[in-house]
This record gives sequence, C-alpha cells and structure tokens, in this order.
Amino acid sequence: MSKTQVIISIFLVATLFSGDAWAQSPQAPAVNVDIIGPEGPQSYTVGIRILLLLTALTLAPAFIMMMTSFTRVVIVLSLVRQAMGTLHSPPNQVVVGLALFLTLFIMTPVWEQVQLRALDPYLQDQISQEHALELAIEPIRTFMLKQVREKDLELFVDLASVEVPEGPEQTPLRVLIPAFVTSELRTAFQIGFLIYIPFLVIDMIVASILMSMGMMLLPPVMISLPFKLVLFVLADGWFLVVGSLMQSFN
Repeated sequence: MSKTQVIISIFLVATLFSGDAWAQSPQAPAVNVDIIGPEGPQSYTVGIRILLLLTALTLAPAFIMMMTSFTRVVIVLSLVRQAMGTLHSPPNQVVVGLALFLTLFIMTPVWEQVQLRALDPYLQDQISQEHALELAIEPIRTFMLKQVREKDLELFVDLASVEVPEGPEQTPLRVLIPAFVTSELRTAFQIGFLIYIPFLVIDMIVASILMSMGMMLLPPVMISLPFKLVLFVLADGWFLVVGSLMQSFN
C-alpha cells in the first residue's frame, strides 16, 4: 500500500469515528471535520458517503458478474477439468480467463443495447442519471428473464413476500437476481452431468480390466487418464463444450 493510500485510509477512519469517539467522553473536546465546498460547509457525513462509494465500487464487479453468463460458463469448464482428472490442467487462470472471454462474447449484444439506450444518451446529457440506470437495467433484466426458471422465480417471490408482478418487466431485481443465479447453477450441473458420463464409462472399463488382470493395487485413474485425453481430443471436446455453452443461451 502506498503512502497516499495510507493517508487517505487514516483520514477516512478519523473522519468517520472521531465524532462518536470524542462524544463518549464528557471531558474531551468535541471534534468536527468540515469540508468547505462550492455549496458551503459539509459535515463529516461526506466521509461516510465516500466509504459507501468505495465499498460499492469494490463489490460492483461481483454483482455484475452474477447477472451475466459467467456463473454457468465457469462451472461447466471447471467440471470438464475435473471429469478428465487432470487436476490443475488447464490452470485456474486459463479457466477463468476463457470464462471471461466467453461471457464477454455472450453478453456483447446486451452491452450494446445498454450503451445505445442508456450510456450514450446519458453522456450527451439527454437523460438524467436515474433514467439512465432504469434504461440500462432493462436489457440485463430481459437476458435474465430469458434464462431463469419460472419455478425458481416463484420461490423467491414467495420468500420475499412481495406481490406477484403483473409482467416480467416489473419483477424486482432483489427477486430476479438470486432466482437467475439458482437457475444458472442448475443448468451448469446438468451440463456437467452429461460431460461426466463418457469419462465415467472409461474409468469403469479400465477398473474392470485391471480387476480381471489382478492388478487391484494399480490406480485406475493412472491408466484411464491417457485414454480420456485421447477421447477428448479425437471428439474435439473443447469445440463441443464451448459450442454447447453458446447454444444453451439462445
């Protein structure tokens, strides 16, 4: 951490907690931090706003990724690696990087709609910030509603104790997002189950052959791994997996 970041952190902590800490002691003098701006003095609540803004910026990437296809893609790619039994090959950096690029490819039409409807008019001062946010969330909401299961959506509507929306566009985000993530997890594991089947058959065949030959102490995984790799390469496995993922979002 640089000296500038340390100074800013100390300033924020002192700004947030100085008033309460000194108020507990009647003998201590009151400390108040005022920031003189173009609209006059502002209280130390500005520090709280800065802290909330920094927290929101830190969590924003995770929230945005939950509203995209990243969850399904990264789980399926991880299950492919586990099914083959290669453990750390491809490494996590490659799996996550490929998942990010596939997510960018899948979500490009959605981002183009967001830019066309909300971002460009907002940058040209044609609409307000609140209106821009409403317009920006509509393409993302449409994408999630297309992938979410009705059963999952009904579950979170009941858990949230909210009125049943009259139309899909009126579904609250606090209900739609967890329902969408739950549906993505279910779909990802369904795809992973289908991926596991051919590799499981190879393991069973190799284990049966080793048992019949009396080689019970030889791990079947050591023998089946080359056959799994050969099968995956001959079947053009990555092409099939990536193609199936792309088609599952249509």
